[in-house]
Amino acid sequence: MGLKNQTRSSEFLLLGLFEGSEYQQLFFWLFLLMYLVTMIGNLLIIVAVGSSTHLHTPMYFFLANLSFADISFISTTVPKMLVNIKTQNNAISYSDCLTQLYFFIMFGMVDEFLLATMAYDRYVAICCPLHYTLVMSPQLCFLFISITWAFNVLYSLLHTLLMNELDFCAKNEIPHFFCDLKPLLKLSCSDIFINELMILTIGSLVGLIPFLCVIISYVYIVLAILRIPSAKGKQKAFSTCSSHLSVVSLFFGTVFGVYFSPSSNHSAQRDLIASVMYTVVTPMLNPFIYSLRNRDMKAALVRLF
Repeated sequence: MGLKNQTRSSEFLLLGLFEGSEYQQLFFWLFLLMYLVTMIGNLLIIVAVGSSTHLHTPMYFFLANLSFADISFISTTVPKMLVNIKTQNNAISYSDCLTQLYFFIMFGMVDEFLLATMAYDRYVAICCPLHYTLVMSPQLCFLFISITWAFNVLYSLLHTLLMNELDFCAKNEIPHFFCDLKPLLKLSCSDIFINELMILTIGSLVGLIPFLCVIISYVYIVLAILRIPSAKGKQKAFSTCSSHLSVVSLFFGTVFGVYFSPSSNHSAQRDLIASVMYTVVTPMLNPFIYSLRNRDMKAALVRLF
């Protein structure tokens, strides 16, 4: 990546969730357990989707990709935090920090795009059921996935390269448990106008487009469900997208709470808790939400064991 060497800070200090807390060991075991549950749960979904022919459909194809993105997303931040707690060494090198930032942005945005794609899939399934197999063809599904990964590889590279152009002087303590955009920008002693402009323009646009796709899809889905005459038919139609809607609400709610709420409402502790929600809790809960509220997935997991 050709990292810039003209910075006075060769490393940063990640202060973690609760700096100097006597409960550090408790946090270590808690987050280790959450990490292991996330890994096992999402790996089971990937294996179940791959091994069961009944799940070789667009919805489960996207779900398997979401599980892979969640595994990668949580692996970007939590292992480093666990090592820091265990070794009592909060240092992270400049290059490692930018690498973590790159993958954090990439996998986080992949999650957003996949949730939007899954919302479109549910829209087609409920609003155009007779044309579902024709519209959601394997070629279109692979095109969605290819665009999602290719675009976000480049998008995260943009922010990382812009961050690499900044100088970091004197204070090098990051009041976070990973290298995120906003805490790093606050530490820079360079002009961050371009970085903030990219976040406010391209970043907001890229973040809002998937969210708007989800909202528009569910507006049409709700209208279609309300036109179903029987209560049983309405319940069946809603059950096919209730799992996805739960994940969307949890993920987008916490992300927008951190990145799109007014700065005057921000507190470091609140941002940390919200960050834990979408970087750790949401990837951990996704397998439970999709397996416990989905008969096909439960049946596939039973056959798997």
